[in-house]
Amino acid sequence: MVKTALITGITGQDGAYLAKFLLEKGYKVIGTFRRLSTPNFWRIQALGIIKKVELVSFDLIDQSSMIELINKYKPDEVYNLAAQSFVGASFEQPIATSEITGTGVTRMLDTIKALSPKSKFYQASTSEMYGKVQAIPQDENTPFYPRSPYAAAKVYAHFVTQNYREAYNLFACSGTLFNHESPLRGLEFVTRKITNSVARIKLGLQSEVRLGNLDAKRDWGYAPDFVEAMWLMLQQDKPDDFVIATGETHTVREFAKLAFERVGLDYEDYVKVDKKFFRPAEVNLLLGNPAKAKKILNWEPKTKFKDIVNIMVDEDLKRWESYLAGKNFPWDAPNAIDPETAISKEYALDRD
Repeated sequence: MVKTALITGITGQDGAYLAKFLLEKGYKVIGTFRRLSTPNFWRIQALGIIKKVELVSFDLIDQSSMIELINKYKPDEVYNLAAQSFVGASFEQPIATSEITGTGVTRMLDTIKALSPKSKFYQASTSEMYGKVQAIPQDENTPFYPRSPYAAAKVYAHFVTQNYREAYNLFACSGTLFNHESPLRGLEFVTRKITNSVARIKLGLQSEVRLGNLDAKRDWGYAPDFVEAMWLMLQQDKPDDFVIATGETHTVREFAKLAFERVGLDYEDYVKVDKKFFRPAEVNLLLGNPAKAKKILNWEPKTKFKDIVNIMVDEDLKRWESYLAGKNFPWDAPNAIDPETAISKEYALDRD
């Protein structure tokens, strides 16, 4: 029998890669997107799957659309990847962030409990929940210390998922994913801002790139590797929570250095530190311990840090070269108002 998977937030990096992964496993995939004047489908177009998934308009603060969705499809698996997911924006819109990223998860769980209690549920937790870290590395038992409204909302969602699992016997899991990157990363994230800028600088389209805290450290993995871990969590006999990470940490400076080296340039000639890109409450070090995932899920990352940087630089360079040659294909950068400055709301190390 063909399984049905519902992915909220299919238009994001993780949603797109997860949809592709599940389609390859024979799933019927229902993907939700938030209704905008111009829906952002470039990622699922780029992966060649837009005609293979069923797209449904949906919002985590609209209970009626949630009820209709769950009641119609009764999905075997639900992957909740939708959220207001930018740290910087959460300081500007804390109430909206709490409604969407936090209590929106309660609405989803309560709807599943009432209408489709056998659906397996995955909640996208985040390493940002550790914030002012209480232990290094961070694992499933490390206390949370959120440093942004976004992280605080995610902590609530994490614990309410655990609560519904224990109180109502739902198969509900949370995956605490550390930073994971790819060519499908949004321009508002520092990694993609760097690789996109490197490509433009190499081609003479840009003269410099302004960044925030170059010494902040992150545990960076590869998004296609991480979505496999999401799926593995829902294939277990019992629901549980897992940290998904590489167990290695690198600075923003290292990322920039490798990115510029990929095109034969010295990052020090082009990177400028700008204080306006520093967070109100900085998270300086995140490092995950994926030992539990390795033991129980038999999961471990396949793609190395340097390879991730190279993959992203190569893809952005190819995109800009194609763009300059007059070719048209799904991609976000040319649609920015000004690729050099329109992403200046760089919420430097947002999320994962």
